[in-house]
Amino acid sequence: MTIRPALLIAGHGTRHEGAADALRALVRVLGEQHPEVPVAGGFFGAPASPLPLSGAVDALVAQGATRLVVVPLLMAPTGPIRETLPEAVARAVAAHPGVRAVCEPELGPDPRLLAALERRLDEALGGGARRPEDRDRTTVLLVGRGAADPHANAEVVRAARLLWEGRGFAGVETAFVTLAAPDVPAGLDRCRVLAAAAPQQGQRQRQGQGQEQGQEQGHRIVVLPYFFFAGDLLERLRMQTEGWAAAHPGAEVLGAEPIGAAAELAEVVVARYRAAVADGAAFAGQATEDARPTGDALPGTALSATSAGGPA
Repeated sequence: MTIRPALLIAGHGTRHEGAADALRALVRVLGEQHPEVPVAGGFFGAPASPLPLSGAVDALVAQGATRLVVVPLLMAPTGPIRETLPEAVARAVAAHPGVRAVCEPELGPDPRLLAALERRLDEALGGGARRPEDRDRTTVLLVGRGAADPHANAEVVRAARLLWEGRGFAGVETAFVTLAAPDVPAGLDRCRVLAAAAPQQGQRQRQGQGQEQGQEQGHRIVVLPYFFFAGDLLERLRMQTEGWAAAHPGAEVLGAEPIGAAAELAEVVVARYRAAVADGAAFAGQATEDARPTGDALPGTALSATSAGGPA
């Protein structure tokens, strides 16, 4: 029998094989780094997913797990959706009497994830050694999923501010793929307008070093996905970006990759797992509607087959 709680990683809303492969890769890395912890992953909120959350629960229970720590791969709250993560987990554990699960809050703009996003930006800009002027002529458009809940969308704006602070970019603007404004074309319009004045500081510095104004390089925009894996959202984002770029041939628009199964993501997931395990009382709670924290604590949402209305 497994004594240590198992780790269940929950992605949201995709039937994309590329996303499933990325989640499998993350699970494999965590399993290799922490062989003492049973770990599995799956997606909720997407019928016919190639990697369903219920299958991941079944696999962990088959290994002897009776307690599950569920870490969601969500940068920001989803807002109102058809099935929340606690509901999806409750439905999955209902078939396994005696199994309890605690759902941790979304990951948010953890400093380690911001570092991973910064690396994706540098990769989009060409990688290698970069000069300050390479960034001061770059505006970033951070694009979130989008939700009907304004508080969920506000989390993306907060992340944009944190990503901008101290990193030398001309600016970090926000947009959303769906359900919220500004949409991607409107966000790119705003980046283009703001870019007109953004290079001035770097231009003055280079002129002071003897460069002529005519040698000043143009501004560019990097579109940065604020979600973890490739999938339908990323494809829609790229189509919207390509359409805008085709209508504005004078603009330089670059696309960054999502975080993917990065080392920083693995670190954050393990940190959330350890925090939940340290708070052993979390498994004694009752099911609630929302796994988001209140205050500075990281309370989880405790679920069991009994509380889910399943077999006693």
